[in-house]
Amino acid sequence: MDEKTAARILIADDDPEILHLLKEFLERSGLSVLPAADGLEALEKIRSQRPDIAILDRHMPGLDGFSVCRLLRQDPLFEHMPLVILSAASERESKIAGLDLGADDFIAKPVDMAELLARVRMILRRTQMGLDANPLTHLPGNASIQNRVQRALQDEKPLAVLYLDLNQFKAYNDAYGYDAGNRVIRETGDLLIRLKKSMEEMEFVGHIGGDDFIVLTSPANMEAVAARITAEFDVLAPSFYSPEDRERGVIVAADRRGQVREFPIITVAIGICHNGFRRLESFAQISQIGTELKRHAKEKGGSVYVVDRRAD
Repeated sequence: MDEKTAARILIADDDPEILHLLKEFLERSGLSVLPAADGLEALEKIRSQRPDIAILDRHMPGLDGFSVCRLLRQDPLFEHMPLVILSAASERESKIAGLDLGADDFIAKPVDMAELLARVRMILRRTQMGLDANPLTHLPGNASIQNRVQRALQDEKPLAVLYLDLNQFKAYNDAYGYDAGNRVIRETGDLLIRLKKSMEEMEFVGHIGGDDFIVLTSPANMEAVAARITAEFDVLAPSFYSPEDRERGVIVAADRRGQVREFPIITVAIGICHNGFRRLESFAQISQIGTELKRHAKEKGGSVYVVDRRAD
């Protein structure tokens, strides 16, 4: 992402004049700005529109900047999102409290516009280097996934890796368009986050890319987790379609050879690689096994999971 042209910044301040000035300056600098007049509006826009960074005024009616920061840091989907607090220069104790809550930086009022822009760009660059979050789902990407798996292997802990892939996604994307396809991917990520919140057995959720996701759990819990994911996804999937297509249960689209045919509703295929029966040596080995198992799951059709039962 080029932060000068693509970064989206939410700015929350209950002073309309300050909010207008900040918005105008940052937009002239090539950034996309989401304004919010108070903390509640800021929280709603962050959750619905997912900006790349949020700048929050310390003092706002209802939810202040600290309250928004606290709520976001408790949410796995936004725990790594860059947050900046705007506050009076003399509030040293407030600054320390804000940093303890998880704010990434403080900017003193009255705001020096050039300093604000420089700090925003610095934080965005630092965040991109330190966290490879997928820009669509904001879930951890390949580097984070690999590091998490390798740590589990080094610690020799019980490990099950679930590789998820959406069946019929290409046909859906061709029929409904790019924006609708992005919605499917984004809501699939949201579903996994919601399940992670309600199932402590789900230790980690990542987004490999496209319509491919990964979940880490233990061999003891892997089938329960996979069954829950498939069941919940089948409840979600019909919402992606028009009433007519939902009723028919199929859509009409061209296949990879350009031939027009019917495709069923999107489902999820899961391949499960684990060390319950045999030792796993590397992330590359796990990736190869998981991809193979996921392919077998896709061949079965419908939302299903396939577990590696081999002992050697």
